Amino acid sequence: MIAVDWGTSSFRAYRVDTDGRIIDRRSAARGILSVAPGEFAAVLSEEIGAWLDHETSAVFMSGMIGSRQGWKEVPYLPCPVDLDTIARACAEVDWDRGRRVFIAPGLSCRDAQGVPDVMRGEETQIIGAIDELGPDAVVCLPGTHSKYVRVRDRRIVDFTTHMTGEAFGVLWRHSILGRLGDTEAVDDDTAFDAGVDRSADGQGLLHHLFGVRSRGLFGEMPASSLASYLSGILIGHEIRAAAPPAPVAVIGEAVLVRLYCRAFARCGIPSRPVAGEPAPRGLWAIARASGALT
Repeated sequence: MIAVDWGTSSFRAYRVDTDGRIIDRRSAARGILSVAPGEFAAVLSEEIGAWLDHETSAVFMSGMIGSRQGWKEVPYLPCPVDLDTIARACAEVDWDRGRRVFIAPGLSCRDAQGVPDVMRGEETQIIGAIDELGPDAVVCLPGTHSKYVRVRDRRIVDFTTHMTGEAFGVLWRHSILGRLGDTEAVDDDTAFDAGVDRSADGQGLLHHLFGVRSRGLFGEMPASSLASYLSGILIGHEIRAAAPPAPVAVIGEAVLVRLYCRAFARCGIPSRPVAGEPAPRGLWAIARASGALT
């Protein structure tokens, strides 16, 4: 089969064998926001058409491709959900290349005050990692919109979303906080740790944020370290607000996983990275459970 993780800013495709192992992979900066309405089928053909010469039963996709701005909106499933529930809710789309194409649904839940929360794509990563996670787990998926997900008896029970990565980008690029910095790279561990530690102090996030500027103005932190300090403040506040029960499994890109495991340690919360690429394996599991694979 072919597994496609199609998000807002990126397109990742994997050719997967009958045992769920990755045979080949490709990626492109062709997220859904870069594709004109009605052109998703054409883009899919351009990106994976060469793979169709190989034996391929079906194409399964997850992520924002199933959103209102994507190829076809696939309704959110309310939590709790398991693999079979997700597999039954996959929606088929028309593609003229002789292969069946399905999009996995997203998930929804509500917080204690009744406010809705949603995810698309992260559920596939959790399904792909479930054997490593075990039947019960707390999972952090850092990124533009970081997720904290609770898994019980191999079901996704509920989750919360934190706009940490997006807030960092907006604050650094479009506010006064980035004016004194000379790099957006988060590569100064000492400054990052200081930011995480600062998040434990009183007076709140909004006060702590202005300290990124004032510490630069007073020469207490070099320009090259300010982005790392800002990142530490934001991630520290995220972790303390989420207050996840330990231990936490962390799934994501290697750079972010390292930062988050470091921040969890500063906050006194045990964590561990989840290795590999769980998204394609999750899509393979969904495809197999759906009965679409031949």
